[in-house]
Amino acid sequence: MAADLSSLLNASKALTSHLARPDLPSVNLSLDQIEAQSRRLVSRQPGTSADAGRANYLLAQAHVDAPALANSIAHLNTQTTFTPLQALQDTDVAGYLRHAHEQNLISTIEEGRRETQEEFYRVLEDRGRRDWEARKKRVFEQLGARVGGENRAVADLKKTTHGKNLLSASVGPAPTLQMQSKMMAYDRVVSDLNSARLRGTSYPIVHALIQASLSANSDPRSLQITQNFHVLSKITGEPPALPPLSHAGAHILNAPLIERKFARAYLGDPESREAVELRRQIAKGAREALEEQYWDVIERTIQARPMEARLGGDPSVANKIRAYILVRHYRNGEWEDRIELVAGQPLWAKLFYLVRTGHAQEALEEATRFQQAIEHRESSFLSHLRAWVESADRRLPKPHRDQLHAAYNAHMLHSATADPFKLALYKLMGKIDPARRSVAQVTVTTEDWLWFQLSMVDEDEFGGLRGLAEVLLSYGERHFDGVPGQKGAKRGVWAGVLLMCGQFERAVAALWDHHETEVEAVHLAIALAYHGLLRVPSRAETSDVTPLTLSPVSPPALSLSTLIWRYVRQFVKMDAREALQYVNCVCLSADQPGGVGKEQVENAWELVRRIIVLANTGAAWEELVGGFRPDGTRFSGVIEQNAPLLKLDDTREYNEQILVRAAKSSEEADRIPEAIKLYNLAGEYTTVIGVLAHALGNTLAQPSVDEKARAIERTAADVLRHYERTNRAVGKERDAVIRMLRVREAMDAKDAGRVESALELMESTDLIPMDGDVAKITKRAEEFRELPDALQRNLQTFLTLTMDILSAVHQKVKASSLPDVTRQATLAALRKKSRSLIIFAGNLKYRMSPDVYSYLARLDVEIAL
Repeated sequence: MAADLSSLLNASKALTSHLARPDLPSVNLSLDQIEAQSRRLVSRQPGTSADAGRANYLLAQAHVDAPALANSIAHLNTQTTFTPLQALQDTDVAGYLRHAHEQNLISTIEEGRRETQEEFYRVLEDRGRRDWEARKKRVFEQLGARVGGENRAVADLKKTTHGKNLLSASVGPAPTLQMQSKMMAYDRVVSDLNSARLRGTSYPIVHALIQASLSANSDPRSLQITQNFHVLSKITGEPPALPPLSHAGAHILNAPLIERKFARAYLGDPESREAVELRRQIAKGAREALEEQYWDVIERTIQARPMEARLGGDPSVANKIRAYILVRHYRNGEWEDRIELVAGQPLWAKLFYLVRTGHAQEALEEATRFQQAIEHRESSFLSHLRAWVESADRRLPKPHRDQLHAAYNAHMLHSATADPFKLALYKLMGKIDPARRSVAQVTVTTEDWLWFQLSMVDEDEFGGLRGLAEVLLSYGERHFDGVPGQKGAKRGVWAGVLLMCGQFERAVAALWDHHETEVEAVHLAIALAYHGLLRVPSRAETSDVTPLTLSPVSPPALSLSTLIWRYVRQFVKMDAREALQYVNCVCLSADQPGGVGKEQVENAWELVRRIIVLANTGAAWEELVGGFRPDGTRFSGVIEQNAPLLKLDDTREYNEQILVRAAKSSEEADRIPEAIKLYNLAGEYTTVIGVLAHALGNTLAQPSVDEKARAIERTAADVLRHYERTNRAVGKERDAVIRMLRVREAMDAKDAGRVESALELMESTDLIPMDGDVAKITKRAEEFRELPDALQRNLQTFLTLTMDILSAVHQKVKASSLPDVTRQATLAALRKKSRSLIIFAGNLKYRMSPDVYSYLARLDVEIAL
């Protein structure tokens, strides 16, 4: 046994043998001894108790009893946190209730704090996600990356060094065929609108958009968009059509004024009388639109279920309502719960549906028919209904309202069996308890609920339409449209809701946020601007990410210019003329106060210049900007014809703001022929010659000539012929253009093998003296420094070209069969010209590279041999 124990001891020691280090001393102490040594070391550390003493002293000076607090904390029992400070007796009911009430308050506050914190982080995350999506969409739109692959905007960006300018004016991807057909349906409306504006007549744009949406949207799910336009038509009170001016009784002074009709009230003081009346009109128009929509639902329901409706031969409104109530609330021989029968029929439901469909007068007549039965149950109801129907703003006098409130509170408010339709009628007439925004069995659909809210709106109480808008905004888009991409999600309902509560800018933004409704968003914005119901932001407030501008200190605003440009850039290259029609609408907001209107006009001018720069070259481009006929007469383009819509007062302003600045942008974008034509149209003849000289100088320096260079040369030749005939832009620049055109002709002649003609052309330019007079050559070298920059930059080109031509002529003469005397004379003349060129180049030696001078010298030696 002892042997086993000793072997076990040795084995245990061997377990740690690999950990032993000879450079460290071994510790032969037990655990108790190590602990005792550690405590002694700690006790020797200086300042431990002294620090605690000094801390207690400092705290005591601030009247803090640190030892007492430490003792209290040490004896704190967390299990008794929520128990009463004083023990409650079993019979102390009041104390128990007070304690329970306090605990409920504490838990409610804590729960509210937690929910607020969670809601804050949820909203923060949602806002961050939406901002990121908006920025990503903005970048993709700018680069045209809505569709995959290399797009035109990116290709253009790669071709030019002016990437920033091109990026801001980049074109978007081409729309699909289906989208194009929809856009064309709406295009005609905008064109007709601008034609009417040029004539100075009004145009029913909203009704035209309704017809366009019906023709463009065959999908039944798109009917909500048409309904939104219908809501706007009721809000604005726009007539469906206007009599033509050719009509015998029509006159421009008798036609209703539509353009900017509501601008003063909408953009002015929101507390003014005009603004209050406008909000009332918005609520009334939205309510009427919902009433017409519901009447259409009733008629379609009766037609779909004739057996249940039992309409009969009476086509009156009251009979159709009776039939609809049978379909809606009569099941298996019984009426639904809480439907109260008066004189054997659901009279309260009948009266409500008559009011719900906008037939308030018919409701009064129907109530009068059953006056005795109604007064037996509700003695003063009929007098209240009559006063309500006959009032202009559906507002009862105070005595009637007090009586209604008393009757409602007495036997309806807490009744579980009261007819819901009677309850709704009382709430509507007396505007009772507007905070309770729904009535069971009455507000069953979104449209019913909205109609009820709009009917309860009172501008003198509870914030009016603006208060309703705050409530609706708190619900958000998902409450009405559903979650995007999920089954049952709608599109356009949220925009319609915003329209009905006067949030026009938000309504447009809600449509613009979805690709399938972008077209409608743009045209809705134009219609709103035409009626004066769109507020645009100042340039400083305009966002690059989203057209909508939200500020805590000002109402929402929508950048119409941003919206229109993002829309038209899809087809600006293909149809610049149609794009211009949309840009003309930007100036609808020119009358907005505070300097914003002037900024809108400037934005429109900028968009016009972008269209000119981006539009495809050709006959359509000249139709856009104008041009000159073969006989030299000038014709105006579409832009100039639409100058009144762009607030361009005269030709000078048109030239300065549109043509000259567009020409500069075209020049920066390397569209030289277009820039020259624009400068020429603006009468900037000297600038035309300067641009031509610079462009020709660049083309001469190119190693190969492309079609673009040829187009510049053709343009230069045409302009020169016209200017020489009219004696315009006389001076060094024009002479430089003539010389460079001759140099180009010499290049072409040399390439064609006509070296003698090439030599004559170069001599006619008078750029290089070749008569052998050293003094004259020296003088011409000094004068060369005063020539236009385009000529000076191409000195090497001229010298090498001339020397190459001389060399080619020399070889041709040497190989010719001319008489010896003639050949020698010709070779001597060529040597003289070659020597003159070398002397001229020597005077300008430092203006060229050494390789070029060496090349000229080598050719001179070859000619001299």
